[in-house]
Amino acid sequence: MAGAEYRIRTIEKDGSTLIYDIIRKKYIACTPEEWVRQCFLLYLISEMKYPRSLISVEAGLKFHIMQKRTDIVVYDRQGKPFMLVECKADYVPIDQNVMEQASVYNQKIMAPYLVATNGKQTVVCIIDFENKSVRFVDDLPTFALM
Repeated sequence: MAGAEYRIRTIEKDGSTLIYDIIRKKYIACTPEEWVRQCFLLYLISEMKYPRSLISVEAGLKFHIMQKRTDIVVYDRQGKPFMLVECKADYVPIDQNVMEQASVYNQKIMAPYLVATNGKQTVVCIIDFENKSVRFVDDLPTFALM
């Protein structure tokens, strides 16, 4: 995703910038994290060819007694979670804390691909739940190779 340029739709309303969410099909508050999320969604759809119908944004997730939200979940052709994406603002480094946060969410989701991105840096790992191992890889698979 590094260096990719996407046409992001924004509008000004009541002194605030709103960004168009291509999955939820509505304008929402444009935060630095939301900007990264929309760029990554466009990357998944435009470059990696994932269908919009297999992507969810801000899905609710109950973890112990706390209600959380996943940034992006991509589902496979059978409707099972395939990829969990944690988005951070461009000034937030993708470090161990971010990966641990994403991993905690993924304990519920059980997606074999775990991704964290700030738009400048993207970390991708493959989780083998059966063998309890993690392997870092350079790229995401395209939808065709999923």
